[in-house]
Amino acid sequence: MYFPGVGYDSSKPERAADRAPAYGRLRSILLESCPAFEALVDPSDPRWLRVLARLGGAWGVADAGRASLSALMRGAGGSARADAWTAIASSTRPSEVMVRAENPQVRMLARRISEAMEEASRLDAEIASLLESDDTYACLLTFPGIGPRTASELTIAIDISSFPDHDHLASYCGIAPRNRRSGTSIASVAASRRGNRRLKNLLIFSCNSLTRSANRFGEYYRACRGRGMCHGEALKAVARKRLKVIYAVMRDKAPYAA
Repeated sequence: MYFPGVGYDSSKPERAADRAPAYGRLRSILLESCPAFEALVDPSDPRWLRVLARLGGAWGVADAGRASLSALMRGAGGSARADAWTAIASSTRPSEVMVRAENPQVRMLARRISEAMEEASRLDAEIASLLESDDTYACLLTFPGIGPRTASELTIAIDISSFPDHDHLASYCGIAPRNRRSGTSIASVAASRRGNRRLKNLLIFSCNSLTRSANRFGEYYRACRGRGMCHGEALKAVARKRLKVIYAVMRDKAPYAA
């Protein structure tokens, strides 16, 4: 199923124009106020967002008390709550003016991020429902490291019939290596900066789930690291290798076969 002229913008459900600045601003405020607390907070975890949206920053948590933190962090391990409380207790409280200015900002930003995440989940569910009868989408879900969001992005954003081979698709996605000429020789270097940046990021970062796997992509990642590649370079290499198989799966509408 391909929708001409329409790409599933993964930044839309995440509200990147809203969520990403909110995320960065939240981390910045927490870091300035209490670095030890900021290091423990995960703003992508609904439990932490619940704490921040209700109590504010580290010192709002401190004023509410340990029992309030425990109640809002229900479901998290006891060590997470204990570590957070220890981090606050061992830090120096800033001026009260700073605390009063910090807490409303933290509560507002946490609510904004939480709302964006809920919207993203709703949209993911709607898209998955629309694509559940699509053969390409179903086949992509059989592929290692590809979940509903990645499968829907690839299904909607790529008309596979427009690409005669995987090299053309890799170029379109921005993960084909650039070629550097030296005399009569040609050497492949870093990935091209051209192409669809959204798809490029999706294909590369979705490989993170493969780094410890026992399948051939996990083995290839570890082989790349063994040759001296850094983590990012190895992910790009895995993404290029994986795209060859993704191309075949989408072209043939056939489930992945190891």
